[in-house]
Amino acid sequence: MNEQSRDMRALIEQIAKALVDEPDQVSVNQIDAAQDTVLELKVAPNDLGKVIGKQGRTARAMRNLLSATGMKFHKRFTLEILE
Repeated sequence: MNEQSRDMRALIEQIAKALVDEPDQVSVNQIDAAQDTVLELKVAPNDLGKVIGKQGRTARAMRNLLSATGMKFHKRFTLEILE
């Protein structure tokens, strides 16, 4: 796991913890591939709506952040929100 991937994982974890009622239930699992990194975000069931946001806006914003940062590092980040 390289430094950029760790930073992106920590960023998503911090954002999610700030949004939810149960921050201790937040976990981000990272799956690395050659040019792709998948971040799996898991939160408490009752916090799922807070992380996704109205019409998916919050989730889209987090994905946009990952995408923009990925362009800088020439790496593709994908966010999956697990139920």
